[in-house]
Formats: sequence, C-alpha cells, structure tokens
Amino acid sequence: MLTLLVSLLIMSGIAALLALFLEIADSYLADYGEKEILVNDQKKLVVEGGRPLLSTLMGQGIFIPSACGGKGTCSYCKVKVMDGGGPVLPTETPYLSPDELNAHVRLSCQVKVKDNLKIEIPEELFLVKEYRVRVESIRDLTPEIKSIGLSILSPQEGITFKAGQYVQFEVPRYKQTSGPEYRAYSVSSDAEEHLSLELVITKVPQGAVTTYVHDYLKEGEELQLTGPYGKFYLRDSDRDILFIATGSGMAPIKSMLHQVEHQQLRKNIQFFFGARTRKDLYYQEELEAWVKTLPKFNYVPTLSRPTEEDQWQGEKGRVTHLIEKYVPEGASIDVYICGSPAMVDSCVEILQKKRIPEDRIFFDKFE
Repeated sequence: MLTLLVSLLIMSGIAALLALFLEIADSYLADYGEKEILVNDQKKLVVEGGRPLLSTLMGQGIFIPSACGGKGTCSYCKVKVMDGGGPVLPTETPYLSPDELNAHVRLSCQVKVKDNLKIEIPEELFLVKEYRVRVESIRDLTPEIKSIGLSILSPQEGITFKAGQYVQFEVPRYKQTSGPEYRAYSVSSDAEEHLSLELVITKVPQGAVTTYVHDYLKEGEELQLTGPYGKFYLRDSDRDILFIATGSGMAPIKSMLHQVEHQQLRKNIQFFFGARTRKDLYYQEELEAWVKTLPKFNYVPTLSRPTEEDQWQGEKGRVTHLIEKYVPEGASIDVYICGSPAMVDSCVEILQKKRIPEDRIFFDKFE
C-alpha cells in the first residue's frame, strides 16, 4: 500500500513538472505571430499571439473585469469566444454552466490567443477607461480594513460610475509579485464626486495586492485603475430597500446611501451589517448621521463574537439572524447584499424561504 502511494505521488509530481515545463515552453518558445481578434463583428484588432485573451484585450484598451487578477478563480472575465478559442480547459469548466458552455462562454484569462479569434463582449465594456490616480489618504477603519482615498489625475474629466460599482486597482511589482497585480474593489464614495474615489480594502493573508496596500502603499504614490464595472446598483422601484453587508462589503452600500441621500428617497430603508466584535464596526459616525437625516433609514449592526470589553447591548449573531427576525414573509422589498460568497448564499436562501422573489435580490460576492 505504501509503495503504491509513493508511486502515485511520484507520478503526480512528474505530471505537474511536465505541465509546468509545457507552459514555460509555450510561453517562451512558441511564436504565434500576429493574430486578428474580431470583436462583436465590428472592431478588428491585430495583436501579438501567445498571451491570454484577458491581458491581450487589456493591451488594446478593452478592460474585461477580473476580480482575481487573471488567475482563473473569480469567473468575472467571461466573454463569448465564437471561433478560434480551442477546447474548453479543465480550469474553466467549474465556473461555466451548461447553458454558458452551449453559448460559447469562456474565461478570457484562460484562453490563449493562438489563432484568429471571433469574440463577443458586452457593449458597456467599451466605456471602461484606464485612470491615473494619486493616493491622497490611507486610513485605518478597523485592524484589518483600510480606507484608501484617491484623486483622479487623468483623464481630467474624472470618472463616472453608478453607486455600487467597482474598479480594478493595480499595484506595482514588489518582492511578493513577478509583475504588476490588480484586484477588484467596490467604490465606497459618492458617485457625484468625479475627481476622487474611496476604496475599502481588507487585508487578505498572503494576498498580493492587499499586502501591498496594507504594508507598502504610501500617500502621494501614483497608480493605475480601470473601471467602472459591475451590475450591482440601485434599481428604479417603488419598493422598500434592505441592504445587507459584512466586512468590506459595506463599501458599495455606503456609496448607495449617498445616492439615497441625494435623491431624497422617501421609502423605508434598512441596513443590516454583520461584524465579529465592536472594533470591526466602521463608518459608524456616517451611518448614525444618516439615521438622523434620512427620514426612514434604520441601521442595525449585529456582532457574531462580542467580547466582554465590548459591553455590547445590540443585536448578536450573524446577519442571517436579522433576516429571520425582522423580514416579514412576502415583504415588498428590493434586497442588496454584499459580502463573502457563503454569506451571500445563506442570505439568499433565507430570503427565498420568506418568499422574496429572486428578481428582487441583487448581490455582489467578494471572492
């Protein structure tokens, strides 16, 4: 038995080394020459072959969303590859539904430009731009979350986005990376401010971008970002609103609350926010101010692990507990949820049990 196990381990190691060697050989030895990419039957690009479709399009000023920086783990960078993409890879299949596979949907970070391609992308991606920004402020919101204030240097007209959308923030090469790295972060600031942005970034253990932001980023530094992206924004509806968030998922909700304030919405609005301890709560002054100024706004934080020193008298438990407690069955509400995939899925499940229709539940999952 031990001999068989050792043999399997050796074979797996050899296979992994062979795959790595083939990848290196393909990257450095293969010469695919110039290739053509036809986009939406309209725009023809002439590019150098051999690189992933995601980065190739980026080099042409077409910015496909990617929360994981092109590592094939977020599934954001989906495009339709109608011709020339080769077979679907095992790294793609876990993220593609049968309907998507039938519709020729692929992960653009996994498709190499080896032949001429014919692709289809959403028209709104042509509106995504690249921005040069300067870091104006770095502020601790909690021990693990920082606020990053940015000013837009170029283009001069600044950025236009919908409250709730996100940008892709790029950091330069440093000792933990082999080149520039980028990740997706929701904008927490007011969408009516076009020359500045605020991002909320949680430190992820071993995370290349978050480590740079938390440990190396300096005020005055100039960086790149692209955007805006995403379909997480307020819908035009007469129904009441329920916001639900945990951690840095508060960022897009805060931006939406700025919009609520500007539009002077007179509907009932509740915000359930989940944290572990009191020190993990942030933007409390802003939220308490909105409780006073927005006529029908109610903010309900809940702590899942309050300590004795917290002296917490508020709600305890996860945000799902608040849904169970406060959301009536069949409520006439639109729900906006932002947080980890597990948290979002749990909330959606409970809301559907309470007969909240699926088309009234909008969410953004932070990978």
